[in-house]
Amino acid sequence: MTAQAQAQIEGAPVIRPSSTEHPLYDAVVSACRTVFDPEIPVNIYDLGLVYTIEINDENEVDILMTLTAPGCPVAGEMPGWVADAVEPLAGIKQVNVAMTFDPPWGMDMMSDEARLELGFM
Repeated sequence: MTAQAQAQIEGAPVIRPSSTEHPLYDAVVSACRTVFDPEIPVNIYDLGLVYTIEINDENEVDILMTLTAPGCPVAGEMPGWVADAVEPLAGIKQVNVAMTFDPPWGMDMMSDEARLELGFM
């Protein structure tokens, strides 16, 4: 059973919530918005590729993200691009970026801005 299926059975969220109340959260989101999927002219945050941004009390950032497809040609590079975008932010101590494909990305995860940019609205 996948983690997604187990979470749905248990009533838990499929994707862990982000640390939206942390003072650095908005800056981390802005940094993620500077990283673009090379095949789609929209940033990874608005594409819905960033699932969770967790920031602890020591300002260590854990980002859980996915790709539009497991065979994405930049799969090995994209986490480094994200870490390189977030690490220089003032106050950030450390950045860890992990990849997951559970749940798989879907077009419904895109922001309205991304849908508009890509002509889906």
